[in-house]
Amino acid sequence: MQTINTPDAPEAIGPYSQAVEANGMLYCSGQLPINPATGKIEVAGAAEQTMRVLLNLRAVLEAAGSGLGKVVKTTVFLTDIGDFPAMNKVYGEMFAEHKPARSTIQVARLPKSSKIEIEAIAVK
Repeated sequence: MQTINTPDAPEAIGPYSQAVEANGMLYCSGQLPINPATGKIEVAGAAEQTMRVLLNLRAVLEAAGSGLGKVVKTTVFLTDIGDFPAMNKVYGEMFAEHKPARSTIQVARLPKSSKIEIEAIAVK
């Protein structure tokens, strides 16, 4: 196994890696809408937070030699399922024609009071 870490995505806020590669698969930890340059959430809306999350996820994947087009499965965590349409629109734009398997779950709360978190599994 190899851990993946890049300064182009937010640092882990706990004892975990941004991603782990094992047997040609990448297991990406959940990404929050944190600006990696400042370490803060700087956008409030669900669409804007989704974009920041996916940019962070893309940075982790690219650091591992992969990309959004190689994502097999994502799990999306939302604090308000009412944000689903806004998240879904940005998600569809970022993944374009590629449509990985996905689960979307409403949760009570996320770290740093984020509205969204996305984790992914991808091939290298």
